[in-house]
Amino acid sequence: MKILINVIKAVAFIIPVILLSACGGSESVTKSDESVATVEDRSIGEGEDGTMSHGTMDSAGFDSSDLNDPDSPLSIRVIYFEYDSDTVLADYRPAVEAHAAYLASHPETVITLEGHADERGSREYNLALGERRANALKQQMVLMGASPDQITTVSYGEERPAEDGHDEEAYSLNRRAEIVY
Repeated sequence: MKILINVIKAVAFIIPVILLSACGGSESVTKSDESVATVEDRSIGEGEDGTMSHGTMDSAGFDSSDLNDPDSPLSIRVIYFEYDSDTVLADYRPAVEAHAAYLASHPETVITLEGHADERGSREYNLALGERRANALKQQMVLMGASPDQITTVSYGEERPAEDGHDEEAYSLNRRAEIVY
């Protein structure tokens, strides 16, 4: 039964991605756009008007120096989430695509996805939420070409906050998944 549920979830995720990637269309989206980025490899940049622009990039175009280049989407290694959510926001999908493309073109590379939560909720709940966040990120990367064998996940729940504090600003920085090479 659990396998059937996982298959249904995977199909429910794959169909919209395929449909939206077939649409082509505009190469510029606003940061608040909730549309799914296409599965093609892209490079991203922010325009003067605050829009995220996407240009085609060959997956082999990424090398290890891009991991530390602040102009590369590979330098984005922290993915933030909304409260009580494990949905990867559209703003981060180009970075997730870039990491997936890098992994696909570098099969020897292994990463760890670390899931985190803010302090609200029980310790057990936050560990489960951190795990769901890391697994959601892994699922997207695998669907975009990375091998599942290249990605391990771990949840720290609320145990490793990025920011100490008990306000919304601190909470928003602690609701995250980190990509560790």
